Amino acid sequence: MDGRDRSNIRLGEAVSIVLKEHQRSGTLTTGIVQNILTSSSHHPHGIKVRLTNGAVGRVKEIKSENK
Repeated sequence: MDGRDRSNIRLGEAVSIVLKEHQRSGTLTTGIVQNILTSSSHHPHGIKVRLTNGAVGRVKEIKSENK
């Protein structure tokens, strides 16, 4: 699923994000969504979220599909 659409992201879902400091390298961090920080329904670089471990970044991959 697409991490650029807010409707695809749910609290408690496993995702991979890119942290601000890793945007150039593209290194992904995997975790569970605690908060969705982007208020708009779509963002071209990915919806910004906070993971349960405190990491903040933009969603690049959605690992689980809870539908």
